[in-house]
Amino acid sequence: MNEQTSSRSPVIIGIALIVSAAVFGIFYYSAQQTGSRDTLSVTGSAKTHVTSDQAKLVIGLMRIVSTDSLSTGYAEVAHDLALTRALLKAAGVDDADVVESPVSMNQQYDQNSGPTRYQLSQTVTVQSSDVAKVTDISKKVPTLAAQGAIVSVQSLEYYYSKLPDLRVSLLTDAVKDAKARAEKIAEGTGGHVGSVSAASSGVVQVLPPNSVDVSDYGNYDTSSIDKDVMVTVKASFRLQ
Repeated sequence: MNEQTSSRSPVIIGIALIVSAAVFGIFYYSAQQTGSRDTLSVTGSAKTHVTSDQAKLVIGLMRIVSTDSLSTGYAEVAHDLALTRALLKAAGVDDADVVESPVSMNQQYDQNSGPTRYQLSQTVTVQSSDVAKVTDISKKVPTLAAQGAIVSVQSLEYYYSKLPDLRVSLLTDAVKDAKARAEKIAEGTGGHVGSVSAASSGVVQVLPPNSVDVSDYGNYDTSSIDKDVMVTVKASFRLQ
């Protein structure tokens, strides 16, 4: 009898472990399910309209000259730069708002004869809080062609400098929107929405007015003076 009892002990212990593991698993699963039923997760959003308070204008100067007239090309770029400076001065732009890049040179090659021409390029960047003034200058840049200058507007971008502070206030409104949505959902089940148990914010979307071109990685439109700023929040609320 002792030998039979001892031989059965490992089997009995093994079965007991399996049963206890199964019971624990069922209990854990039930607890998880009960916990998920005690919370409600919703997504809220908030959006507001802003007007850009910073503008960045990049003016490009370029001359293409032959290999034997490089010095002439540099003189032509200097001439174009002088006209650009005069335009900015007439518009009342402060020197502190202007950055001039060095002149860059790129050789253009022919497969048979080697270097054939040089491309000389320079940029003048204007960045200012006077958005209207910078916009007006961008429209006047093409008029320099009448004075023999070869210049163009490379880019004109608009920014909103108070975006970090605005994001904080929008997150607060987005949580309120999420709670309002949760309350509507809870009404159908007879429950009541309690405090927030977890929340995570989404990316900021800075869009042209009335745009729906949102992205998972966020957007920052720089082409429009007027913009819509939107944030989303995923929040979980305790149900009472």
